[in-house]
Amino acid sequence: MIAPIKRREFITLLGGATAAWPLAARAQQAVLPVVGFVNSRSRETSAHLDAAFRKGLNETGYVEGQNVMVEYQWLQGQFDRLPSIMADLVRRRVAVIATPGGNYAAQTAKAATTTIPIVFSVGEDPVKLGLVASLARPGGNATGFNVLIQEVEAKRLGLLHDLVPKAVRIAVLVNPANVPTTEATLRDVPDAARAIGLQIQVLNASTSGEIEAAFATLVRDRADALFVSGDAFFLSRRVQFATLATRHGIPAAYGAREVVEVGGLMSYGTSQTEAWHQVGIYTGQILNGAKPADLPVLQATKFEFVINLQTVRALGIEVPNSLQLLADEVIE
Repeated sequence: MIAPIKRREFITLLGGATAAWPLAARAQQAVLPVVGFVNSRSRETSAHLDAAFRKGLNETGYVEGQNVMVEYQWLQGQFDRLPSIMADLVRRRVAVIATPGGNYAAQTAKAATTTIPIVFSVGEDPVKLGLVASLARPGGNATGFNVLIQEVEAKRLGLLHDLVPKAVRIAVLVNPANVPTTEATLRDVPDAARAIGLQIQVLNASTSGEIEAAFATLVRDRADALFVSGDAFFLSRRVQFATLATRHGIPAAYGAREVVEVGGLMSYGTSQTEAWHQVGIYTGQILNGAKPADLPVLQATKFEFVINLQTVRALGIEVPNSLQLLADEVIE
């Protein structure tokens, strides 16, 4: 016969078991795969995109907090943080590094590791960026999605010209802190401008104060319109852009619909929802055992042209009916 446990011994055993429960829970949590998620935007501007990323994860069987942990790093345009963030993720050997919407983040990740899988979405040709050997056969530790910025920016400039056909002198605003995007814009936009008879003036801004100064310069120099390069910091200042452009009567074109939603004139760009969703899918597939080398880089198929009619009226612009019909969305 087994001797009965005394009351004091039972309480001691029970207390020890209770104390062990949190430790067991933490141990279980610790073995979950960790995805290092790095993006140059802010969380506030990215809720719908973050949801698209998580939807992609869910479709491959992963639910954040249940069988995968996602560590979010929102840079808010502070690109100088990238090397230290990537070094930390590599040191801790996360399962996957996901960099939706960022040439610079993807390149920094690639420079930091040749073994940890990387899933990116980038605007430039990922072969030229040194991320993959080819689109069909990436061949290394990185794969993802190409949002075709070169083609998109030329198209956006053309749409701005269609919307404001009398505009000839176009100010192009870039963020020099975002080196890859700035280089791409300054390489591609001048050629696109010359092809349709436009003159461009390049302006730089990396702070809110410099955005104010850029508007003062383009007003002083009597620019006819403004072309804003796609940039996470610029997107975080979307209300400032919309306010200044309307105040100074400047027709402006942006790469993200979020600016038009708060009063910007027009935007044209790749559907970022599609890109982030695909990054989520590929991240989940890699967690399930797929190798980046075997997952072809996908290219954008959805593009969004959005016009804000309130801003159109405030600027006194006549929008051809054909252009309104071409728009994917017209915000009243």
